[in-house]
Amino acid sequence: MTYFFAQWLATAIALWASSFIFSGISFQSTSALMLSALCLGFANAIFKPILIALTLPLTFFTFGFFLLVINALVLLLISSIIKGFTINSFGTAFFASIFISIISLLVNSALVGDFVFTSYSFTNNGTWI
Repeated sequence: MTYFFAQWLATAIALWASSFIFSGISFQSTSALMLSALCLGFANAIFKPILIALTLPLTFFTFGFFLLVINALVLLLISSIIKGFTINSFGTAFFASIFISIISLLVNSALVGDFVFTSYSFTNNGTWI
């Protein structure tokens, strides 16, 4: 449960920071920000895997670049659902989704203490630890 709240807070911080970086993103209130972060987490957990599965050939053909488009579409979906959260254009959503992903990864790793990527090292006899 702690991981859920840490992820929610990390997403909220990333959304809040993106509203300062990108002029096309705005929140009318703190409750709109927190609700947007919560809905974005649920959309990434539920709708995003379905979209990825449906667009797998296109994602494969574009060497994964289409995943960035899916992230932007999910962000636009959330902004159309939540009153008080607006995104002006697809371009803003595209670059903001990249920014939000990076910031939420960094904030979440700082909050939880575990970095998402694992590091491996060799022992003296050459086996993986």
